[in-house]
Amino acid sequence: MPAPISYNATLVGRHDLTSTLAIFTVRPDEPLKGAPPFVPGQYMTIGLNNEERPELGSVRRPMSIASAPEERETVDFFIRLVPNTKSTNPLTPLLFKSRVSDRIFLRTRPAGKFTIPDTVGEDPRYRVFVAAGTGLAPFISMLRHDQRRGTESALGRTAVVHGVSYPSDLGYRGELVRLSEGQGLRYLATVSRPNEAPEWNGDSGRVEDYFLPNRIEETDERLGLGAGGLTPERAVVFICGLQGTIGMILSRLTMRGFVPDVRRIRRALEVPEGVPSSLFYEQYDTRPVIDLDDPQAMDPLREQMHSALGAVRGGVR
Repeated sequence: MPAPISYNATLVGRHDLTSTLAIFTVRPDEPLKGAPPFVPGQYMTIGLNNEERPELGSVRRPMSIASAPEERETVDFFIRLVPNTKSTNPLTPLLFKSRVSDRIFLRTRPAGKFTIPDTVGEDPRYRVFVAAGTGLAPFISMLRHDQRRGTESALGRTAVVHGVSYPSDLGYRGELVRLSEGQGLRYLATVSRPNEAPEWNGDSGRVEDYFLPNRIEETDERLGLGAGGLTPERAVVFICGLQGTIGMILSRLTMRGFVPDVRRIRRALEVPEGVPSSLFYEQYDTRPVIDLDDPQAMDPLREQMHSALGAVRGGVR
């Protein structure tokens, strides 16, 4: 039988938004080290022993951090229960049975390059954070870090675009509304199953629908950029979520000239080496976000990208 892992942290808080969605607050036994202990956008690994089936041993999974690095005593995670998974030993069904004061494993060494310093650095352009579901977590960490540092100018040139299935899934909504009312953050929220939520009177549809050809100019305006203003010259786009969401947004933004920070996709789109990346993403599955071997999918995208980049070089924008 596999050896169990030793627990080194305690679950000290749990806020359940629904039966399958919760914010978990974990306190490591040893204070977080480093200055800073992590960079917003990174993740840490959570682990549990499978007490119900000890023969399976333990399970560990990386989870994006939702708290700010200034919150050194605890770490927040925004996690969805995944009941039907191909894994024989999934983490989330065990985690959702945990209660406050239960012990847990937390690898406090952070990892990941989906961060502002590792992508665009100190960049004055507008930041568009696009999240599907719990993909909101790294962006919450970034926004809280901006608040703690007092960088109100960064919040004033940032938009959060969040898509979920139901209104109850809109984690951190109150916090984001307060930032939009008091510090200039732009916040767009959309629900994909409005027929099951008659109380919802906001936007409906999937988060990628904001970037449909017949809606993108409206999105430009709501982001405060003006019609046609969402371009790499004025903005950078960060996406976190599932493969389908990322692939659709990436595809729809090629007509605006947004270049993904993935070498293989850049090559497939025939982007010149000297063109900087302006679209960055963190995905929760390992499948490619677009099928690079499908000419019916790639040929139009390549043409759109060439047209957009040509317009920039020709001074049209």
